[in-house]
Amino acid sequence: MNVVKRIYLAVFKNQKKHFYLKSLSKIKTPDLYPDIKGNAVHFKHFGLIGDIIYSIPAMKVLAANREIHLHLYIDQPSLYKKSMRHYNQGKILTEKSVEMIAPLLLSQPEIKCCDIYNDQHIDYDLDDFRKYPFDYNMGHICRWYFLTYGISADLSKPWLQVTGDKRFANEIIIARSFRYRAPGISYDFMNEYENISFVGLKEEYEDMKRLLPKIKYQPVKDFLELAQIIAGCKFFIGNQSFPYSLAEAIKVKRALEVCFENPNVIPEGENAYDFCYQPQFEKIVRQINNID
Repeated sequence: MNVVKRIYLAVFKNQKKHFYLKSLSKIKTPDLYPDIKGNAVHFKHFGLIGDIIYSIPAMKVLAANREIHLHLYIDQPSLYKKSMRHYNQGKILTEKSVEMIAPLLLSQPEIKCCDIYNDQHIDYDLDDFRKYPFDYNMGHICRWYFLTYGISADLSKPWLQVTGDKRFANEIIIARSFRYRAPGISYDFMNEYENISFVGLKEEYEDMKRLLPKIKYQPVKDFLELAQIIAGCKFFIGNQSFPYSLAEAIKVKRALEVCFENPNVIPEGENAYDFCYQPQFEKIVRQINNID
C-alpha cells in the first residue's frame, strides 16, 4: 500500500470515528429499566417483518417470563430505494403484513397480543436501535437489539416453536428474493435434485422457474403456514429475506445465500450453513442432501 493510500484511509477512518462519536453524543439512551406494571410487557416495532422475527430473542429476555404484547406500527415509509423491489410497495409494514404475521406470533406461548400500534402504552420501543450510528449493513440483526438494551441470548437454540408440515418431509424448500442476491450464484445445478418447492412471491418463483423448470410453487394463506412448511421440509435454502429468518428461528437444516454488501444475517447452531461462492454452494447442498 502506498503512502497516499495509507493517509487517505487513516483520514477516512478518523472521519467515521468522529461522526460516530458526535452522533452518539446526541442520542438519548432508551429506558433500560422501565417500571413495568402487571404481567405483560408491551413492545412496539415498525418492521421489517424479518426484523420482527429477529427481535423475538430480545423480547423474550426483556419480558422475563411475562406476557409479550407486540404492537406493530404500520404504513411507515420504506427503508429501501425505489429501484429495489419490495412486496409492500413503499411501506415497511401494512395492515396486510400484520394479518399475515399475527397467526404465527400468536401461536407462540409467550406472545399474547399482536396488533396494530395505536398509541398503546409501550415499555420497549424496538425501533430504538435505529437511532444509534451503527453500520446496519453488518453484524447480526438479533444482536442489534442486544446492543441497544444491554442483553444477550443463546441464538444457537430455536426461538420459534412451530410444528412442521409432514407433507414436506422429503422436499427441498427454496426462497430467493430479488434483494440481497450474491453475485455469481446460480441455482441451475439443482436441476439434478428431485422434490423442490419455492416459497415467496409469485414473481420470485417465476424467476427461479426459468432456471429450475420442475420447481413447484407453494403459496400460503399466512406466515404460520409458511413456517410450518419450512419446519417440516428436508432442508431449506434462502437468501437474506423473510423466509430465511423463519428457518433460522426454527433451526431447520438450512443454507443461507450471503450478500457480500450486507452480511447482517448470521446462521448459528447445528446444520447451519452459509455461502457466497458457487463451488461451495454446490458442496453444501450435496452435503445437506445426504444428511439423514
